[in-house]
Amino acid sequence: MSKALALVVVLFFVLFCGKCYGELRVGFYEGKCGKTNVEGVVQNVVETWHFEEKEKDIAAALLRMHFHDCFVKGCDASILLDGLTSERKAVPNSSVRGFGLIDAIKEALEAECQGLVSCADIISMATRDAVVLAGGKWYDVETGRRDGDVSLASNVNLPAATISVSDSIKLFASKNLTQYDMVYLLGGHTVGIARCSLFKDRIYNFNKTGGPDPSMSPWLLAELKDKCPRISLIFDNTYPLDQEIKKGNGVLQIDQQIALDELTKNIVDDIVNDPDFYTKFGEAMVKLGRVEVLIDGQGEVRKSCRVVNKKPFIFGGLN
Repeated sequence: MSKALALVVVLFFVLFCGKCYGELRVGFYEGKCGKTNVEGVVQNVVETWHFEEKEKDIAAALLRMHFHDCFVKGCDASILLDGLTSERKAVPNSSVRGFGLIDAIKEALEAECQGLVSCADIISMATRDAVVLAGGKWYDVETGRRDGDVSLASNVNLPAATISVSDSIKLFASKNLTQYDMVYLLGGHTVGIARCSLFKDRIYNFNKTGGPDPSMSPWLLAELKDKCPRISLIFDNTYPLDQEIKKGNGVLQIDQQIALDELTKNIVDDIVNDPDFYTKFGEAMVKLGRVEVLIDGQGEVRKSCRVVNKKPFIFGGLN
């Protein structure tokens, strides 16, 4: 390789490594906090909150938080930042939960090794631990992310529950995730709940037909009509997402459509017959955790997950 070509390669990685994930690795924090097991600290706090029921459905809450964070400016914990116009104020994030748990983990880690563990890594590790507690399978989490310092509600452009399968595939592809990854990640909807407002049109006015979505099973239609009446005095009820999409029992439109669309139905069929779903789900989660990460000198490691670190004051342009 010529010196000129070598220089170009070096400059590429210096300028564009924000889109790479080679610096992420399993065990990034090993030996960096004395004898403290960083992942063990995270696991202990998650288990405490789970068994004391401080946060209901921790797995569902953190899966949603992780996805909503990574799909907006990458996995940089920008969803955790407070502010009148931060990502947390965006309508799609109004139902995101688990912030108190992340704060508790951060506090525990700061007591052991100040300024070491990023909030972005905490989300990834805590989500894995919560999935295991919910009955899922352990998967190794890559760590080494840094935290972002920009969080704007105007940046939040998440896929709607009514997105088409083809558009969803394109969106996931823009994050370097395949349609297989997409289907496995949507499989995370087997835990948690959804608000009636996300699927009420499927019950009463699907595609403005004045009737229900014909792909919905009669059993589910009756269930949802009971839980989500056309006119209700209770604001936005919820319904469990645990579902059997092959039987027409998908609550969200996109969940049901992946079982019917020619682009994905064979993948769904394979998953139904695959005894090792959780292994492949874990692999998809690892890939999700690589989306547009900040590494090395990029971003920062926040002292508090809710606010960016204070920048040092420079007097007269000099340190």
